[in-house]
Amino acid sequence: MVPAEARAANKAADAESREDAAFLRALGERVRQARARRGMSRRILAADSGVSERYLAQLEAGQGNVSVLLLARVAAALSLPVAELVREDEPRSLELDLIQSFLKRIPTPKLAEVRSQLVRDFGAARTDRMHRIALVGLRGAGKSTLGARLARERGVPFIELDREIEREAGTSLSEIFLLYGQAGYRRYERRALEKVLDANERCVIATGGSIVSEPGTYDLLLATCFTVWLKAAPEEHMARVVAQGDMRPMAGSEEAMDDLRRILDNRAMLYAQADVTIDTAGKSVEESLAELNAAAAP
Repeated sequence: MVPAEARAANKAADAESREDAAFLRALGERVRQARARRGMSRRILAADSGVSERYLAQLEAGQGNVSVLLLARVAAALSLPVAELVREDEPRSLELDLIQSFLKRIPTPKLAEVRSQLVRDFGAARTDRMHRIALVGLRGAGKSTLGARLARERGVPFIELDREIEREAGTSLSEIFLLYGQAGYRRYERRALEKVLDANERCVIATGGSIVSEPGTYDLLLATCFTVWLKAAPEEHMARVVAQGDMRPMAGSEEAMDDLRRILDNRAMLYAQADVTIDTAGKSVEESLAELNAAAAP
């Protein structure tokens, strides 16, 4: 009579063996499908990968052990990552594979632009996004002044996201950075934005200048709001901040200006992902507001 422990061990071994067989069958089917999609015969795949036809036949049939090194050569010949062949989730569609191949051909500097376009096109419809206007840009661009005026004219709430972040955290922005660092600030920023969006179907939002540096939060903004980049020259940004009573930029002004230019240069590509760019340089509040109204007309 077989002891209970031995029966349990045999049962576990049988289950493991079935799982291994199922994995090898699925792996072989993925290789076969990938080869078929590319119109490759087994002979061509063997030539391109340096793996014998006999091995490929066994692989596609789900038979025998699989060498990682040989599988890597097969994946390379199929222009696929090894992970795509050995994954355990549902197979991806051909369209997704084609999209991925297309994205790989796009120059890296253009990928952010493509991503933001996809977010806008396949997030909320443009007509829905027009109900929420979000202003992005460096400090001193006019987000608070123009945002408050636009909201008043439209009869909708004006929301400064920095104030909502402080309300969410229960302390000032400077304290948030001091206590929780940049990562903590980003978490509060994301939560504050989500709450604003949940509570307001129509509004005007003035965002912090660095929101574009957090991809997930910026994607959420682009997908749910009609986004406007309020742009100005570095000198105007600096002058407006000082005019608001903040004299900190004047300490080491040349260094501060160099930092400001560097920040603007680094973020320009991100700000440009907004739906519209409005250059406020050299314009009065009324002129910029008229341009903003026209650009964000429902």
